[in-house]
Amino acid sequence: MQELVKIQTELKANKDLFNSFGGYGYRSAESILEAVKPLLKETNCTIVVSDDITMVGDRIYVKAIATIKNEKGETESAVSFAREAATKKGMDDSQITGAASSYARKYALCGLLAIDDRRDSDATNNGNPINENKLKSEFAAIQKKMDGCKFKEDLIALNEKHEDLWNYQPYVQYRDMKWNVLPNKPQQ
Repeated sequence: MQELVKIQTELKANKDLFNSFGGYGYRSAESILEAVKPLLKETNCTIVVSDDITMVGDRIYVKAIATIKNEKGETESAVSFAREAATKKGMDDSQITGAASSYARKYALCGLLAIDDRRDSDATNNGNPINENKLKSEFAAIQKKMDGCKFKEDLIALNEKHEDLWNYQPYVQYRDMKWNVLPNKPQQ
């Protein structure tokens, strides 16, 4: 889809928000959508972001799907997952789901629009520099383990052990591809 190539190449999604507690700038799904609107108008495309709630084991995940559609009806999509926290101080259940939805939507849009958030402090939340070679090496090692997963629950357990890769796009794309082909563990 040529329009998507143009949008990915020309889009400037600045970090227009600031976390004063952590001392870093970040972008939200809303700011990404605001930044892409002029390019959508120029290319006669639309973007739709939707959520799906998935229960895996005893955990709830929000699956966000960002889809772009051109005038010919061609589409491209990207998927991202965020796990709901069991509890979060000061938040009720609907706020917890909303936070997970916002996070998943942001990273689905980042994947679709080729926005690299690896160097975003919002991704690391600690301001430490990212070692690209370490990420590549860790991803290569975990990729073999991901190939050995038989069920979605196996993939989730593996994913939870590698939080430092959650915003590394090659890992995210491979994990999401595996998620889409793996079955749920049969109920016993």
